[in-house]
Amino acid sequence: MPASATKSLRIAVLADSDTRWKWGALTAQRLTPTGADVRLDGYLLRGRATPTARQLREVGVRADSLSEVTGVQFLRAMSDSAEEPYDILVLALVGGGVQAMLHGLRNAWASGRRPVVVTGYVGVVYEKLADGLLLRHGADLVLANSAHDADRFRAVYEGVGADASAVTEVALPFLGGAAYTGEHDPYTVVFAAQPSVPDSRRDRTYLLNRLIEHARRHPEREVLLKLRSKPGEHTTHIEELPYQKLVQGMAPPANFRLVYGHMGEVLDRTDLLVTISSTAALEALHRRIPTVVLTDLGVREVLGNHHFTGSGCLASWDQLDAGHRPAVDPQWLARQGVSADGSYGTAFDTARERITKLLDRSGGLPPLNPYYTPETAPGYLPGILARHHLGPDGAPLPGAPAADKEPGPVRQIVRRAARGAYRHGVQRVAPVIRRMGEL
Repeated sequence: MPASATKSLRIAVLADSDTRWKWGALTAQRLTPTGADVRLDGYLLRGRATPTARQLREVGVRADSLSEVTGVQFLRAMSDSAEEPYDILVLALVGGGVQAMLHGLRNAWASGRRPVVVTGYVGVVYEKLADGLLLRHGADLVLANSAHDADRFRAVYEGVGADASAVTEVALPFLGGAAYTGEHDPYTVVFAAQPSVPDSRRDRTYLLNRLIEHARRHPEREVLLKLRSKPGEHTTHIEELPYQKLVQGMAPPANFRLVYGHMGEVLDRTDLLVTISSTAALEALHRRIPTVVLTDLGVREVLGNHHFTGSGCLASWDQLDAGHRPAVDPQWLARQGVSADGSYGTAFDTARERITKLLDRSGGLPPLNPYYTPETAPGYLPGILARHHLGPDGAPLPGAPAADKEPGPVRQIVRRAARGAYRHGVQRVAPVIRRMGEL
């Protein structure tokens, strides 16, 4: 057995939101051999969506260390660890962040050994397919959550003449839990809310009214609105109109409640999962929980529910109110990597094998080689790098945030105030300006 499969592994995860931290940390766990001694160090990229302590607790994934960093600070940490490099680095970031870190790491690891670099997507890829994929190109493994995604990813890379060998089929790392065995008492309907889908007050109010009306029509049922974050917190996407605020003054019935917490625990008592296009639908389908993807607002790319065409899950509130029960198509499930057939346990085998071979590669790994370079994308790449205080060669720009010291008390206070002002602007000022523009 290769030494890399039995020795202690050191893994780093860089994430920019609570959802991506969950994906990155769980992916890291799935990628390691069973029984391996693993040290997991977490790095949270400082920004608008940096998770709060409450969000981290709700995710429920523990690390041996966890620190908040800027991009330059992270690159300095990776450079300083060159004498004893990590074995695996998971970049759980938005596409532009992945691209910036790939170039920054290429510069930081100009010589010496480096870890295997892994990246991918948190859930369903329903928009900006080419843009997001090319920004992730250059990692050793670009994880695809299903056979469907793997085919699409390879087609994009091959279509622009980029190396597609990094594409590796896996599955969503957070699938699991007990299979659904029958109705609970009381029968429980859960609506899985999303921060940015839909994004208008009218549409979000419509969905909330229909959910509350369903609770009134079925007083024997428990109807839950599962929320991702509390007001003032951010997740992967900005939430300008939290449902918590929209529900104020609506006087819902007693069998309607707002709930937070770990999605898996909520699904333990769910009899019907309803959503627009949340990844929670895939979690529910994996457990064979009846799942509906709503068509009330149309089946549209901007909503992401077009991804579920052919699934058998598409339905409207009118149909649900009348007692409709969805029947999922098993062939569609198989193509989406949901693995309701029990094959989930082997979904990460190929990725683990590839990582083992890379770790055992004679002479170490070659330099990272992203598709985007100053030659292939001179009008695009420099701006992406500059947003992370990096120059065209991936080196930190003069005046970049200091990487060798923590901010002082005054700067910390200013940073918290700025973050609070940003969130206030997103959730209060921006909607007002948008409404004024519609007059």
